[in-house]
Amino acid sequence: MTHLALAELGFPLWLRLSHYINLLFIGLLIRSGIQILGAHPRLYWNSGCKPESNWLKLTKRKARKDRLWTSTDEEVSVSPLLALPGKDNLGLGRHWHFFSVIFWILNGIVYVVLLFATGEWARLIPTSWSIVPRAWETFVTYITLHIPPASDFHPYDPLQQLTYAAVVFLLGPFLIATGAAMSPAIEARFPWYPRLFGNRQAARSLHFLGLVAFILFTIVHTLLVLIVHFQSNIRDIVLGSEKSSFTLAFTVAVIALLFVLAVYAWTSWYTLRRKRRTQHALGAIVNPTRRMLLQPLPSEQHYKASDITDYFWVNGRPPEEDEFKRLAQHNFADWRLHVSGLVFNPVHLSLEDLRTFPKISQITMHNCIQGWTGIAEWGGVAMTEILALCGAQPEANYVVFTSYQLGKQSYADAPKEAQARPYYEVLSMEQVKHPQTILAYEMNGKPLPLQHGAPVRLRVETQLGFKMVKYLRSIELVADYATIGEGQGGFREDVQFYSMGAEV
Repeated sequence: MTHLALAELGFPLWLRLSHYINLLFIGLLIRSGIQILGAHPRLYWNSGCKPESNWLKLTKRKARKDRLWTSTDEEVSVSPLLALPGKDNLGLGRHWHFFSVIFWILNGIVYVVLLFATGEWARLIPTSWSIVPRAWETFVTYITLHIPPASDFHPYDPLQQLTYAAVVFLLGPFLIATGAAMSPAIEARFPWYPRLFGNRQAARSLHFLGLVAFILFTIVHTLLVLIVHFQSNIRDIVLGSEKSSFTLAFTVAVIALLFVLAVYAWTSWYTLRRKRRTQHALGAIVNPTRRMLLQPLPSEQHYKASDITDYFWVNGRPPEEDEFKRLAQHNFADWRLHVSGLVFNPVHLSLEDLRTFPKISQITMHNCIQGWTGIAEWGGVAMTEILALCGAQPEANYVVFTSYQLGKQSYADAPKEAQARPYYEVLSMEQVKHPQTILAYEMNGKPLPLQHGAPVRLRVETQLGFKMVKYLRSIELVADYATIGEGQGGFREDVQFYSMGAEV
């Protein structure tokens, strides 16, 4: 079918609907992406994330020298007018981001399939290199503040055709690919994948630049729709034909845009007022998808000693209670790890006991939920060894890891009722049995530093850092976690509305 014949057919309904759905979800993605960026408003090209190595800094905060400066001190609150849902709600912003990306990708797949199934691809995909010089001529026309004649649009002018094809087949997939490179589960299972972009932080920076490109495209695209043959554009975009009523098309367009803006406003308003309900509603879509695609992936990371970064951010502060301070003063000689619950052989293990197990050393990348990374060598004992010693009962489905750290030391803005609660996180038995899930008592060949979780911390390399409980106090095997804390699967999930699964 020729370009002219396609132009005479107008724009089919499925194409116009997919364009509108794309507008809705790309806005949700951008706004929730801004929320996520606010949690660590620095961008790097290296895995170590040393503050002075950032190439872009979107905060005026400076590290204080009178106390321990942590990555949570870097977090900035973002206005709900800009971010989704706004303020400092990283967990809920992530829920919205992953919910939106699922439907954005599904919409894109349907669009591409129908594009080729109906022959509409001929309007979008260039079939001759002659389009390049013609697109340059069109660019010169625009840049000199002239408008191409209507005869140049079949239905797009050459510059539009190249740009739209690049956005659909290059920029969109690029954003998906760089987004996947930031998943700790994908990075752990396929360590080569982030290296396609340089490293995980380079992928994050490129993802941000892709976001900027999409925003710029949207702005320019909207301006050209308004400036260049506006009435014809509105008829085509809304009703699919230049022969349709402009008044009707314009009215429908205004209503449709007002609806999108209303959705953007409502999502922030509702989320900030119904945080738990939003967490559950979005999780009902996101969590099964995440579990199916990512939870089964075991870590196969094997970084080299030369990859170890000379900087490693700290998240949270050490426990301040007297019991923990006494243990620390005696180099944790009296520390005991309590392993109980649905086991046949409850035990209390000292540091010396842990060192009697076969030692595992692994050089892996730590992925914080805020966005920073660091590579270190961890030495410790595999959780499978602990399970073998204790003997998990058949009904044990989950493992609860509890810290000496209290909520107020983990999250300074925790509600008053949560500040005195112990920090804890829950893992599925499947995750605990991953070969690189260990109890680490060494970091880079030395005893685990206090700020990084001494005497022992959990390492589960397919998860984000908040799941890797520091200052470990006890381990309990349970059938369900519904009665523990707020029943969400961890302290961060209870208080900050994170997702229990942290593979992405």
